[in-house]
Amino acid sequence: MEIDRSGTSPGANYRAACKAKSDKDFLNKLKIVEEEVDETGYWIEVISDSELIKPELLLEIQKETKELLAIITKSIITKRNKMNE
Repeated sequence: MEIDRSGTSPGANYRAACKAKSDKDFLNKLKIVEEEVDETGYWIEVISDSELIKPELLLEIQKETKELLAIITKSIITKRNKMNE
């Protein structure tokens, strides 16, 4: 299932971002992290809506996914602002 890939990709891509060669490279890699976390959130919603897993069992992971997405998005905004100073 796609959630296997999108759910593990953010960690690997964040690690790559931490080793970026430049600020622009860091930002590009962080955007990939953002996309993968968002995709994971989508797949969790699909699983919940289809009741493959009881929706109440997914509430915590949905919350964590939203929190991670907010953190990564804020990090991207902060980095862009610093690059534009």
